[in-house]
Amino acid sequence: MLKVEGIQTFYGNIQALHDVSIEIKEGEIITLIGANGAGKSTTLMSISGVEQARNGKIIFEGQDITHMDPDKIVQLGIIQVPEGRRIFPYLTVAENLDMGAFLRDDKEEIKRDIEYVYSLFPLLKERRSQAGGTLSGGEQQMLAISRALMAKPKLLLLDEPSLGLAPIIVQQIMSIIKKINKEQKTTIFLVEQNANLALKLADRGYVMETGRVTLSDTAKNLRENDAVKKAYLGI
Repeated sequence: MLKVEGIQTFYGNIQALHDVSIEIKEGEIITLIGANGAGKSTTLMSISGVEQARNGKIIFEGQDITHMDPDKIVQLGIIQVPEGRRIFPYLTVAENLDMGAFLRDDKEEIKRDIEYVYSLFPLLKERRSQAGGTLSGGEQQMLAISRALMAKPKLLLLDEPSLGLAPIIVQQIMSIIKKINKEQKTTIFLVEQNANLALKLADRGYVMETGRVTLSDTAKNLRENDAVKKAYLGI
């Protein structure tokens, strides 16, 4: 579904990504783990077109999207839930969901999708008339994921969905991510600092260090890898 081939991304003259290559097959959950500042978020932003790669290629469903504008990439079905959630704080929950469906015109299907996200996160239905900015951190993360689902993603990019959340909320959100993958057949690329959690959820994983992919394997093998255990799993 997605092929990232040797991309190099820069912030001004500072190179953030060095020849990064990643493959994602349809229906998979892939995770990218690594320390703070390793380049994980930059990888997602390069795929979504927010920070365009200077060199290399990004191919989605056979189409070169390397230098495509972010809005065009969204229309192809690549939807990102950014780190820090970034919901619209002054809009209600319902209005935030409407914004997720902004590019769609299939009204009956939109209604069904709203009911689906409310079934995933019943709390959001209870708070549908409440301003997004007044929700708790966990509820805002639920809303950010739900807003992304309203865009009908083929590939869902999740950037640190567990960040700053209580463990019980993290477990709930991770189980919902798995459910979305199974029920909606949505392919998921998960960037996560909680490596143990991410590798339990994913089919395959990549390890990133200082802007380079240093290791890739099945999630099971990465969990059992001594270097990964020592560096990221605290074992």
